[in-house]
Amino acid sequence: MSFITSDDGDIASVMGFSGFGKKARTFDLDAIFEQTRRTAIERSQRVIDSELIGPPVPPQHAAQQEGEAQDDDDDNPVKKIPDTHEITLQHGTKTVSALGLDPSGARLVSGGYDYDVRFWDFAGMDQALQAFRSLQPCECHQIKALQYSITGDVMLVVSGNAQAKVLDRDGFSVMECVKGDQYIVDMANTKGHTAMLNCGCWHPKIKEEFMTCSNDGTVRTWDLNSEKKHKSVFKPRSFQGKKVIPTCCTYSRDGKLIAAGCQDGTIQIWDRNLSVHTKFHCRQAHTPGSDTSCLSFSYDGTMLASRGGDDTLKMWDIRNFRKPVNGVSGLTNYFSMTDCCFSPDDKLLVTGTSVKKDEGNGKLVFFDRISFQRVYEIDVTNASVVRCLWHPKLNQIMVGTGNGLVKVYYDPVKSHRGAKLCVVKSKRKEKHAEALTQDYIITPHALPMFREARQRSTRKQLEKDRLDPKKSHKPEPPVSGPGRGGRVAAHGGTLSSFIVKNIALDKTDDSNPREAILRHAKEASENPYWIAPAYTE
Repeated sequence: MSFITSDDGDIASVMGFSGFGKKARTFDLDAIFEQTRRTAIERSQRVIDSELIGPPVPPQHAAQQEGEAQDDDDDNPVKKIPDTHEITLQHGTKTVSALGLDPSGARLVSGGYDYDVRFWDFAGMDQALQAFRSLQPCECHQIKALQYSITGDVMLVVSGNAQAKVLDRDGFSVMECVKGDQYIVDMANTKGHTAMLNCGCWHPKIKEEFMTCSNDGTVRTWDLNSEKKHKSVFKPRSFQGKKVIPTCCTYSRDGKLIAAGCQDGTIQIWDRNLSVHTKFHCRQAHTPGSDTSCLSFSYDGTMLASRGGDDTLKMWDIRNFRKPVNGVSGLTNYFSMTDCCFSPDDKLLVTGTSVKKDEGNGKLVFFDRISFQRVYEIDVTNASVVRCLWHPKLNQIMVGTGNGLVKVYYDPVKSHRGAKLCVVKSKRKEKHAEALTQDYIITPHALPMFREARQRSTRKQLEKDRLDPKKSHKPEPPVSGPGRGGRVAAHGGTLSSFIVKNIALDKTDDSNPREAILRHAKEASENPYWIAPAYTE
């Protein structure tokens, strides 16, 4: 079919003039579609070895586009694990207890038991792998959790104190949650947490909302724009109705549910808008008294994985929350923040294991989501594996360990950007002072130290003189008269010399005191003044 604009000649004859000038173009749409289809087929057949630019294709669509060549890998999710290469970032010497990656995967943050939060920029780093910023946002409190918001412009910092903080991308404070009144019994009536925080995370859809849970027995949601008070309070309760401490919390993928793992071994889930009664409540999900260290929802939103302090990993179906779908035990866990997470294609579940010092290696263990068989493991280091993140865009796995390392696992083919950007950059050379190749003759007054300073202005000079201790010392004023301000004028400057001088000047003779008194006897008898006149009356 072809589209041609109405004939120029016909209209021209009717209107009485000779045409519209240029003739309209003719489009053959069938030919254009055919040409476009062929180009697309040719491009998809061509193997592009160079690195992809821009955001990668989402995992679920990647298989459809790559066609049949990828069928073998689709059947076996283990082949998608990006572990052929790794880089190690040195956070410090103490446990890395928090990791966060922004949604684009450009910037990584790590926090630890050493109170530090370090910022790593993959695009800005070279092979030296140095953090570009390090700060202590919460003074002397261990960092419990770090997470970027869905837009990536702010970051939540949860530490061992009662107030969560929100920082911007560069580490400057945006907001600090208010502290509650610890003398009020009902926690719903306080404006904020009154005890140490355990965990926190951002809402997956609303960019201003985040959630924290604390040892005061509450889970609270907050709004970024109102730091004076929480939004809502959820109070986990035991079977007897007593308060229990939530050790971890998370939102469901659609943000409608709030889940908390508690110290009495229960997992309690609320509707986000109804904070009174739980929607799902599983008693004895884990051993009572053990800290459930992580809850994680699958990408399809139907499954919930829980990592227990009782060395177990369990999978739950939200639609049937009575008992776990699958579980595995014997995964040692010494930390209250050991992670578990789903792979980007939702087929694997990953968690870390803990070890005591010099008793083997901490491992990253992969389980098949359906069969729950242990399909793969990575020996990470000779310390516990605490945090793990599998970023869906980068397809890289970040691991935080008990000896202060952050390891990034990637595959040059299956991964995008991230660690691949910094390993190809060679270290920047330190600038050395250039040695003089020739002997130059320098006259003394050409050197800056001998040059006379140019007079700038009197004000600047006066300010400089004021700072100079010799010039700014006020001189002693001259003395006028016998003595002033504790100083004496003539005959030496001391008091003793003044007294000596006056003694020398005194000409009166007081050698015989009796004669000195009797000198006045005759005058006193002739001219009585004091005693005699008083007695005459």
